[in-house]
Amino acid sequence: MAVRYQLVIDCADPDLLARFWAAALGYELEPPPDGFATWDDWRRDIGLPEEAMGPGADSIVDPSGDGPRIWFQSVPDRKTIKNRLHLDIHASGGRAFPIETRRLRVDAEAKRLADLGATMVGAMSTAGLDHYAVAMKDPEGNEFDIN
Repeated sequence: MAVRYQLVIDCADPDLLARFWAAALGYELEPPPDGFATWDDWRRDIGLPEEAMGPGADSIVDPSGDGPRIWFQSVPDRKTIKNRLHLDIHASGGRAFPIETRRLRVDAEAKRLADLGATMVGAMSTAGLDHYAVAMKDPEGNEFDIN
């Protein structure tokens, strides 16, 4: 039996990454639990200390309910090495489309995400290979690919 899970991303600025990834994935900022006006009200209710208050938006959810919840956990240490896990954003439409169409779609999505604060690392393409992707980094330097 499959289990439910959430993806947790360590970061310095949860609000920045929550807003970036919500826009990147078509997710939405998660509203506070029923009965609470804000997430800080909920945090106080479960007994968290005042220093845990105020990260702003720190979780996003798939509006259809299909994808996992993503929580952006504030941590004091900065990212220093390559991710061991990364997201692949599928924007090309798949191999049912010609490589040039897929390339245009991937490049358009890379530009959209760069406009939101991501950094393009480079295109991943090999002559003769029917695959095209763009490597990118989110606003805090976490790697992801668009294909």
